[in-house]
Amino acid sequence: MTQLPPFLEDPGGTRGAIMSATYTALCKHGYSDLTTQRIGDEFSKSKSLLYHHYDSKDDLLLDFLEFMLDQTEEQIPAYGEGGADDHIEEIVDQTFGFGNTATTTEFTQAVVELRSQAAHDDDYREYFTRSDQFVRKHVAHTIRSGIEQGVFQEVDPQQTAALFQTVLVGTMQLRVTNDDKDVLEDSRAAFERYIEEYLIKE
Repeated sequence: MTQLPPFLEDPGGTRGAIMSATYTALCKHGYSDLTTQRIGDEFSKSKSLLYHHYDSKDDLLLDFLEFMLDQTEEQIPAYGEGGADDHIEEIVDQTFGFGNTATTTEFTQAVVELRSQAAHDDDYREYFTRSDQFVRKHVAHTIRSGIEQGVFQEVDPQQTAALFQTVLVGTMQLRVTNDDKDVLEDSRAAFERYIEEYLIKE
């Protein structure tokens, strides 16, 4: 059984129930085998509501992605109580740990499939552009805070955040498309060395 993230366990309302059903179906079937009918199979209310609110599977999935981004924006803190340097460590842990359990691997696989649609679908491309911009904005804010706190060197926050974003996307891709586990361990070691040498102030 797919484990739902906390904000989808009891989302409330018709849209919330649809989002919960979409998450479960997406994890079970992935993008290519997902249908509106299969989402309906996970939906506790009348399946006709899905067809009433959405014209297609992709229409529903794009709304789902918007919902997930809204939830992320609402819940993610600027940085932890320990300061910006501690929060950067949390970001690295999340980046290289995302998708390393059975449940999150299913969702990571689905997200990678959805991102691949952006290569030829303008709506998906626009969404993932905004999603990536949000991640960059969050990381850049953390880096600026670290510079102000005196724990980070005087780096360019936007450029450094872009590197973090690229590592995040690449890590997700590798985790679900490559069986060589050493590549992630080696990448993390090199990335942490970069942070220690070029970001953290001694």
